[in-house]
Amino acid sequence: MEIVVLDGYGLNPGDLSWEPIEALGSVTIYSHSTSEELKQRADGADAVLVDALPFHHATFESLPGLQYIGLFSTGYEHIDLEAAIAHGVTVCNVPAYGTDSVAQAAMALVLSLAHRVREYDALVQRGEWVAGREQRYPAQPLMELRGKVFGVVGLGRIGRATAGLAGAFGMRVLGYNRTQRAEAAQDGIELVELEELLRRSDVVSLHTALTDETKHLIDENALSRMKPGALLINTARGGLVDDDALAAALQDGRIGGAGLDVLGPSEPPESDNPLLSAPNCIITPHIAWATPEARGRCLQGAAANLRAFQEGRAQNVVAAPGAGGAAG
Repeated sequence: MEIVVLDGYGLNPGDLSWEPIEALGSVTIYSHSTSEELKQRADGADAVLVDALPFHHATFESLPGLQYIGLFSTGYEHIDLEAAIAHGVTVCNVPAYGTDSVAQAAMALVLSLAHRVREYDALVQRGEWVAGREQRYPAQPLMELRGKVFGVVGLGRIGRATAGLAGAFGMRVLGYNRTQRAEAAQDGIELVELEELLRRSDVVSLHTALTDETKHLIDENALSRMKPGALLINTARGGLVDDDALAAALQDGRIGGAGLDVLGPSEPPESDNPLLSAPNCIITPHIAWATPEARGRCLQGAAANLRAFQEGRAQNVVAAPGAGGAAG
């Protein structure tokens, strides 16, 4: 099998071995590829493995021999699944590899905002502590998490794992999911509607998929329903949040802060994205998932998916010929 890795750097910048993939066929690995380079590099491939490169209808048209797309991710919104099905291409993702890493990152953002870590570090680096100035407290008060309310939007694996960490800090946990999740109740999460979650939570953490229904789930209206001083955390998908509305809420002091690992509508963001200059906003470059442990699990999962496809028992399928529609 001719296998092409199109944008492998994000998964493996050099600290992991490609051997699990290389054992499955003739493999060509590119660290980065542009959309323009994609068609030429994937030409003649039976299978491609991809992280974030988009595959549109025209892409599939130009690759008639392609049989399989393996994702180095759980999300698949960058792949036109209907076009994949129409062109006889199976698409498989890797679920669950980053659960603990992303949950950890979400709480790292919460803690950084609650204790104003960035502001205090900057104060010390400026020499103000050494100089003995009486600037001991930031303009915004610190937040003790015990007894506060932590709202989780999306109760899949990552949402429930994050809820568990919040509970370990003594927080009361609310959860909202578009479908009922029995596991959530078993984990001690109080299930509520989204409006109630926004109204009661001191921290709102997003862990839901990006769909037509959830795009801009957190908009001006949703932000207006949040508690004054509440924190918003997004380690899921940038498109869940209206960047302009969030930036305005931060500028006006309507919420206390935001911790974001993802931005919309594009990543990397445009230089004029208002969140880049918004107050009390911590932004990391979509790296919540990227611990070596999580990346190693993802690579092993992608290899296992491709091996299963080769053996005629495809697994973790999000689109397949004859499926009649895309998995969701």
